Amino acid sequence: MNVEETIQTEKKIPLESRTIIHFMLVNNKINETISGVLKPFDVSLQQFNVLRILRGQNGKPAHLSTLNERMVTKMSNTTRLVDKLILKGYVNRIVCPSNRRKVEINITEEGDKVLKKMDVAMAIAEKAILKNISKKELEQLNALFNKF
Repeated sequence: MNVEETIQTEKKIPLESRTIIHFMLVNNKINETISGVLKPFDVSLQQFNVLRILRGQNGKPAHLSTLNERMVTKMSNTTRLVDKLILKGYVNRIVCPSNRRKVEINITEEGDKVLKKMDVAMAIAEKAILKNISKKELEQLNALFNKF
């Protein structure tokens, strides 16, 4: 994808700016694709991320701080994300009777079941997004990303 063509300019864009614009265009394309894949499940990318974190807890409850720390997209509204997942029956929340600020969150059986279906859809989307990039190029790209 030629950045100048994409943003419809005849002016030559400096390498640094062109690189940042490329990052933004790729990010938008990935977000559009993933959002489209998750749409049938009525789950946002952030909700999907919460479900994956909870599954990774292997039955141990997580606290809101744990979710915040491990989120790919850092945000302050994790409580709202959890509330939406509770309404869908995908997670449950247990408030400690002696300390109401201590809240434990677990993925439900239903949440685990739907997450497995999402995993299949996400694997297909990932293949589609990366179809033009070889394994070696992916390794190089990841090595470059590790510099951030």
